[in-house]
Amino acid sequence: MKRPFLNSALLDQFLIAALGAGVVTTFAVAQGQSPLTALGITVFSGAAALIIGQFI
Repeated sequence: MKRPFLNSALLDQFLIAALGAGVVTTFAVAQGQSPLTALGITVFSGAAALIIGQFI
């Protein structure tokens, strides 16, 4: 399936980073952390992985 206007490699990098961060933040939510904070951490981790991945 072709994704026009969307770089597949960037999306894949973001999804992998977000899934990894999501596992850890899911555990944190189970321990009582705010779900909004966990979502923010997940999105930040995904964005940071994209930025770092572009420079490495």
